[in-house]
Parts: sequence; structure tokens; C-alpha cells
Amino acid sequence: MTSYTTIASPLGDLLLVGDGTVLTSLSMPGRTKAPAAGDPGPFAEVIRQLDAYFAGVLTEFDIPFAESGTDFQRRVWHELDQIPYGTTTTYGALAAQLGLPRDRIQALGAAIGANPLLLVRPCHRVIGADGSMRGYAGGVERKMWLLAHEGAMQPALF
Repeated sequence: MTSYTTIASPLGDLLLVGDGTVLTSLSMPGRTKAPAAGDPGPFAEVIRQLDAYFAGVLTEFDIPFAESGTDFQRRVWHELDQIPYGTTTTYGALAAQLGLPRDRIQALGAAIGANPLLLVRPCHRVIGADGSMRGYAGGVERKMWLLAHEGAMQPALF
């Protein structure tokens, strides 16, 4: 049975979806239409960790989540999980870590964009080689907020 709830955050309402045991999706405004209500009970630990993250106390999530996606997407998402809090990497560097040729960077970007677990799987930490903020499913402004919150960029830059 699918459970869901929305919670308020500094980024706007976050939609949490799960099966009562694992988180299957975390999305932000503009990504998915959020149901008007839901039961926060099954998400108590997720909510606790998100609150601690936004309070600046938690730097690494320990949330059970469902495996989904293609083999390629899972490879990319695993590499996203390795990007430390407070740091960024580039699409090119991520492609090199995965052993992908340059002509696969667009596929890499598509896999990053398909990440169903915004925030807890840190796709916001991937930026352009020139330091530019490439797309983010939650919006580039939220990506910049997250990077500033984590100390990976100065708030004055945006």
C-alpha cells in the first residue's frame, strides 16, 4: 500500500511517498502534483532526518529507500550517493568516474534528472564544468539554496 504525506521545508512543501517500509520518492514543488493530505506516521524517521538536515545538524541521510530505475540509472545514482556533503562535482567528472565516454554525458544528465529521491540522493551537488547551475528537478534556485546551505557555494553568488 502506498503512503504519502507533504511536509513544510525551507524549499516549500516536500512530497514523501513510500510503501510503509521504504521511501520511494521525495519530490519538490513543481516536480509532482502533491496530494492535499496524507499520513506522516510512516515517515517519522524521514521527517526527523530532513528536519535535522535543514537545521544544519545532519550531513548524511540514513533512510531506507526502494531500488528503482534501469541498471544505468542505478549506477549513476550510486555515484551521486558518494558525493560528500558540502562539495560539488561536475557532469564530466562524474562521467569519468563511471567510465563513460563524453558522448554519454547527455544520458548521464537524463539519469540524474530521473532521480526519484531529491535531496536525500544529492543530485543537486552536480554542476557544470564552468561552475554554472545546470538544471535541477526542484528548480535551479532550490539547487543554489541547497548548495549554499551545505557550504558548497556562497549565498552572495545568487
